[in-house]
Amino acid sequence: MKEDEQGRTKSVSETYLADALSFTEAEAKIYEEIGQRVMGEFQVTGIAKSRVTDVFEYPDADTFFNCKVVYMAADADSGKEKKISNLMMVTASDVKQAYERIRESLNNMLVTFTIPEVKESPVLEIFHHTAEQKVPEGFKPIAEVQGSQEDEDEEDEEI
Repeated sequence: MKEDEQGRTKSVSETYLADALSFTEAEAKIYEEIGQRVMGEFQVTGIAKSRVTDVFEYPDADTFFNCKVVYMAADADSGKEKKISNLMMVTASDVKQAYERIRESLNNMLVTFTIPEVKESPVLEIFHHTAEQKVPEGFKPIAEVQGSQEDEDEEDEEI
């Protein structure tokens, strides 16, 4: 619920992007972040996997734009070229600046690419994955698992 200019409250839906490893983690992150800013009740009504492959954020803009980036790549099996389409996001003030910024951000790509589509995104904010995330109960960090596996391998070699 949000209050409009006339002081009336109305129900609104907002879109956020969360960098998460699971739907559960994404939902928890959204409740944590939004819960700190919103007075009153709110609910997450839907979570879906995003096709966004990369995000380029600039500090001077807060509007997100979806950019379709297309390039050709050789198929490893057949050797034929195939078209690859990626969805990327960039912050900018307008469509023209978004186009320029996505070109600038990708200028080090070794393949030729085109940007056939740039449009404003409904995403209001991105909740990034932070290193301080706790490992869920019953799971171990990969570093610990790899470290214990290497120790076992060394013990096997000594025998």
